[in-house]
Amino acid sequence: MTQRAPKPTLIRRPAASALLSALVCAVLAGCASRAPIVEPPPKVDLPAGWTAAGTANAQEWPDKQWWQRFGSAELTQLVDAGQSGNLELAGALARVKQAEAGARIAGVSLLPTASVYGDASRTLPLRSGSASTYADSGLQVSYEVDFWGKNKAGVASAQASLAANRFDRQTVALTVTSGIVSTYLQVLSLRDRLAVARAHVANAERVLALVEAQKNAGAASSLDLARQRSAVAQRKSDIPDLMQQEREAQAALAILLGKAPQTFSVAQQGLDTITLPEVSPGLPSELLARRPDIRRAEAELAAADANIAVARANLFPSINLTGTMGTQSSALLSLLNAPNLLANVSASLTAPIFDGGRLKRERDIAVARKQELVQVYRATVIAALSEVDTALGQIHSLDEQQRLKTTELEEARQACDLAEIRYKLGAEDFMTVLDTQRALSDVQNDMGILKLKRLQATVALYKALGGGWQGDQAQAGPTPAKT
Repeated sequence: MTQRAPKPTLIRRPAASALLSALVCAVLAGCASRAPIVEPPPKVDLPAGWTAAGTANAQEWPDKQWWQRFGSAELTQLVDAGQSGNLELAGALARVKQAEAGARIAGVSLLPTASVYGDASRTLPLRSGSASTYADSGLQVSYEVDFWGKNKAGVASAQASLAANRFDRQTVALTVTSGIVSTYLQVLSLRDRLAVARAHVANAERVLALVEAQKNAGAASSLDLARQRSAVAQRKSDIPDLMQQEREAQAALAILLGKAPQTFSVAQQGLDTITLPEVSPGLPSELLARRPDIRRAEAELAAADANIAVARANLFPSINLTGTMGTQSSALLSLLNAPNLLANVSASLTAPIFDGGRLKRERDIAVARKQELVQVYRATVIAALSEVDTALGQIHSLDEQQRLKTTELEEARQACDLAEIRYKLGAEDFMTVLDTQRALSDVQNDMGILKLKRLQATVALYKALGGGWQGDQAQAGPTPAKT
């Protein structure tokens, strides 16, 4: 019996077998490539406590709804409206969505790509012979072996950029919220100062009536009458400027809420119902995890580390695997018959030989960018420490100023009353009355400004401490694809 020779197979071909073995090893090596090493943030010397006197160093921080501690329901409504309507915050959210899409695109580099192709043609003879049909179709799959971790580093960079954008959005949200609270308090303060200014006008007009009566009785001179009329006009001239300041502050608040100033107004009339909350600054070492701008600087450092890994990997060869499975047939109806199926696997290696030093310069740029961000991180931490210390110092200084100014206000009010009584009795000249009126007006105006500054210093401290923000509020980005 005659034996048939065995059909040649791919396994019996040494070259093809070696190629398949190499491809398998390449895929395994690509899947085993490690993620880029991310260095920890640089160390910054942190103080043990704050320099402002009388401040506690207990580990107590503002809560997430810190603005509610001012005791204003209207303020709470405005903050909620600002968080949903502020245009700058909406733009920051759009940047986060862009970064999310970028992170997903970067993750695609870890997966194979597949494409389908097809082609068909028909030949018609002009004189003799029969028509023929030719068809070609198939599936092509390609994959870049991530020997040097370039693709994983690219994904890590995109993930870190996404985190940085999320931290940036939290920073914008904190800035918007503190701006709304501070501007709202300014509107109420200006309304208090307007009320005081109108009260001074009423008091000056009452004294004017007294001087006119004294003039008619021959006890006051025309000079006294002219001086008091001038004082009334001066008091009245303060009101239009305060009204304009109030309109401007209310317009600024409307902008923070994303509303047109013409359709917005504040209902509350003054600071009488506003509560002054107490804030404990905690420890300086905890500030690193409580400020979203510091966390953003950390994320940008992580992205820089990944970009360095990408730039270094670009200096080495890249390997691409390509696999094709298709069919060819001269008869369209028999396209899918088994004898017409074809398969092909190939590998290609590309290595940079001469590029004029471009790749090395790109690596140098990535390294220099990392060095720049190290300094940015340090500057951000130092600025945060300074902001907290400054706010604490302002609070301490303003408390002392208010204590002294309260005593001055009591004395100025008593002096003004006594001067008016003595003038009625003829025991004091009118210049003393004018001086005491002016002093009382100035002190009351200073008290209104100090009260606003003290409230705004508390807002500044809330902001400097991160406003109750915590790192777990920034959600993790999309998980990169795995090989």
